[in-house]
Amino acid sequence: MKKSLFIFLFGMFSTFSLVAQETIVKGSVKDAVTNEPIPDVTITVEETGQTEKTDGLGQFKFATPVPFGEQMLKISKPGFLPKRYAIVVNEGRTVDIQDMILEVDRGSQADLFTITLSDDELNDDTSGSDNISGLLSSSQDIFQRTAAFEFSSSFFRVRGLDSDNGSVLINGIKMNKFDTGRPQWSNWGGLNDVVRNQELTTGLKPSAYNFGGILGTTNINTKASSYREGGRITYSSSNRSYTNRIMASYASGLMEDGWAYTIMAGRRWGNEGFQDATLYDSNSFFASIEKKFNDKHSLNFTSIYAPNRRGKSSANTQEVYDLKGIKYNEYWGWLNGEKKNSRVKEVEEPILMLNHTWDITPKTQLNTNIGYQFGKVGNSRLDYPGGTNPSPAYYQDLPSYHLSQIDDDGPNYGAAYGAEQEFLNDGQVDWTRIFIDNQANNLSGDTAAYVLYEDRTDDKLFTANTILNTEINENILLNAGVNYRRLKSENFAEVIDLLGSTVGISNIDAFSQADYNLLNPGIIAKEGDKFRYNYNLYANEIGGFAQAQFKYNKIDFYLSGGLTKTDYQREGLYKNENQVYRNADGTERLDNSSGKGDKLNFTGISGKAGFTYKISGKHLLDFNGGYITKAPTLRNTYTNSRESQDYVGVFLGENLDNVELTEEKIKSIDASYIFRSPIVKARLTGFYTKIEDANEVSFYFTQGNRPGFIQETVANADKRHLGGELGIEAQVTPTIKLKGAASVGQYTYDNNPFVYITSTSEEFRDTDDQGNEVNRSGEIYKTALKDYKVAGGPQRAASIGFEYRDPDYWWFGATANFFSNTYVDISPLARSTYFTQDIDGNTYTDYNEEEARELLSQEEFEDYMVINLVGGKSWKIGDKYVGFFASIGNLLDKEYKTGGYEQGRTADYRALQEDNANEERVFGSKYWYGRGINYFVNFYVRF
Repeated sequence: MKKSLFIFLFGMFSTFSLVAQETIVKGSVKDAVTNEPIPDVTITVEETGQTEKTDGLGQFKFATPVPFGEQMLKISKPGFLPKRYAIVVNEGRTVDIQDMILEVDRGSQADLFTITLSDDELNDDTSGSDNISGLLSSSQDIFQRTAAFEFSSSFFRVRGLDSDNGSVLINGIKMNKFDTGRPQWSNWGGLNDVVRNQELTTGLKPSAYNFGGILGTTNINTKASSYREGGRITYSSSNRSYTNRIMASYASGLMEDGWAYTIMAGRRWGNEGFQDATLYDSNSFFASIEKKFNDKHSLNFTSIYAPNRRGKSSANTQEVYDLKGIKYNEYWGWLNGEKKNSRVKEVEEPILMLNHTWDITPKTQLNTNIGYQFGKVGNSRLDYPGGTNPSPAYYQDLPSYHLSQIDDDGPNYGAAYGAEQEFLNDGQVDWTRIFIDNQANNLSGDTAAYVLYEDRTDDKLFTANTILNTEINENILLNAGVNYRRLKSENFAEVIDLLGSTVGISNIDAFSQADYNLLNPGIIAKEGDKFRYNYNLYANEIGGFAQAQFKYNKIDFYLSGGLTKTDYQREGLYKNENQVYRNADGTERLDNSSGKGDKLNFTGISGKAGFTYKISGKHLLDFNGGYITKAPTLRNTYTNSRESQDYVGVFLGENLDNVELTEEKIKSIDASYIFRSPIVKARLTGFYTKIEDANEVSFYFTQGNRPGFIQETVANADKRHLGGELGIEAQVTPTIKLKGAASVGQYTYDNNPFVYITSTSEEFRDTDDQGNEVNRSGEIYKTALKDYKVAGGPQRAASIGFEYRDPDYWWFGATANFFSNTYVDISPLARSTYFTQDIDGNTYTDYNEEEARELLSQEEFEDYMVINLVGGKSWKIGDKYVGFFASIGNLLDKEYKTGGYEQGRTADYRALQEDNANEERVFGSKYWYGRGINYFVNFYVRF
């Protein structure tokens, strides 16, 4: 009886206990060698897709119930080999999996954080190895990885969008520039080991740090306690951008007294990369120190200093490439036995930030951040106010010019042959002649015929924000933040080398003979002096966002909204004579250059929402949609900020008809089907993006009925981006993985915007009926851009490949990548009513619409395939790891065009018709070619 009663009471107690207990899945992850806890490890329930991350102590706990029965947990973190653990979840029982282990990935698969960067900017005046834009990806999504590491060498853009549509943050502080909207990647270049801790959201997916853009958000965590204890020394060699790289880093981990620190130093250098004379000289330093005061408060200080210099490479016409090959670069010449590049970009912008973390409760965290970035960006170039154009590829020095019909005498075959031989035998900047000409001017007391100067931008950027993350309950997560950014940008030209002149250079416009600064007229500039232009740009931005994320067994969804106020203002420090307009009696009527201009205000209102429907653990449907309005970038706000106060839609203080400076508007939606199993993972996505009221400002010489240097503004352009993405990978055996990715898009202009031009050339200046000076360039022209392709890399790309990983820690892989539908960047002015008109505004009498349509057809490049190989091996020696990684790009040495642009010199019908009639076009499009066969080798020791 007593025994029966005991059994009955025990059963009742057990039943009561099981009902009272929650079903909890928790645990911890440690390093297999050091036994130290690993933070930021992702734990995934493979059937449902539920994820959690370990905290600073390596602990995790699932906030939502894990389904009963047998489940498979996957634990993963970049830099470690992923593992799977089988668990059984029973009702009312706690599953506590302590001390799961991860091993360091000694293969360092393709050194995923060796960022592949695009070296050229497809822009007429600012081209050549100076746009360090790339896709930094730590995502486990196969398509994102392929886009970052296989497609990037062809200047592929995800969904055809520029990188200003994504946000890059460091510890929650936004790093995108006001000038271009893009991050300046070289500000932390060469610090690969310390920018690995990333949280990436793609597309419109919610981020815990900001509202983000339509390309998502990448947050780089540099808090000292987040790094695994230990050090690493790396040496690399390559023929891509630099020749040599060495890096060393060490992290203390979180010590018993609550302190942690991480330091790193690196250097990258080389006399030239793949293109001729593209020097590379970069040093990188990083220090992060953190104090954890208690369980609630920690303070972290980060400093980054990565000064770098890069020699630029030129875009060239096909005539030049045919003569000199795809490595040719017109910017350099021999000086004292060394290659001297006239165009060098120098970036020196240190970053300082202070980050406070307050764990208010176990489920609520407040991050407050302050950042300050300052320094300079300089781009050197030759000026030749008293000499001939020093470019060896100047159109008048090439064979095509002498074979053209520019001269009434017709083709001059002898001169063409002589120009060809001269270009073949030399074809570089003649530094010796430049010094001789300047020294001759010294004897006569004249100012320099040539000078090397630098276009400088000295920015001071202050940022402050606070970000709140709170878990309301197991199903609802709230994110919110407010931020403020203030910029003062000093812009000027500075003489850096007088090239043998002892007199200096006059501050006079060589074309118009106008003084660049009437506030201090007639100055002679020496080395280190400012000249030509000098102005400040001010920008203020204040904003905030709020976001709610909801997670349930069958559906996850989110809602997010953002508000931003932005203002810009220009302050001219020079009074440019070209921008001073006079009355008929010679008195000054208008100064459009000096002083402070109008304050321009913009309001950005944004919202997005999305949901994921989990059909089962293997099959998911995902939908996202958003509407974003944002201020235009500074570059696309002012039409000629170096000289005038004019901005888009305003000329000489008067509004232009049909043109309005307004916020850029973006609508975007995407839908995905996701499949995941232990063997196969795949995602198929369709997307549609509409961009409205975008501005594009560019500068170039025109050669037609109004020759001169002009500023072209395309105002309120609409663009449509439509397409699909596919990524699939299959672990067909424990050692072999097959992978594939594809992107098919159609990116086109979606309206016929207006284009207008400004210029200081006399051909553009006129007088009114009273004899007062006016400028005719305020006239606007209607374009016919609709359905032309938006240039910017291939619109179709595909990749197929495999990886083999041997249990003995050696591995290799290969991919074949296919690219098509790449288009040249068209001249908007040539697609406007300007094209049909003579200098009096009348239609050309011989205008033929059918011939014009042929002349204006958009050039499409040939399809091409690139094969890449990669492999590596690692060893464990005691408690240290030694390994290497190597890759070969473009194994078959395929020559292919990655981009290009039409020269605007022939923007009217008659000029383009005459140029096309030549045996070789004088003003044909300029192109960039991809690298031929290239390599990268990486050796490391980790301890």
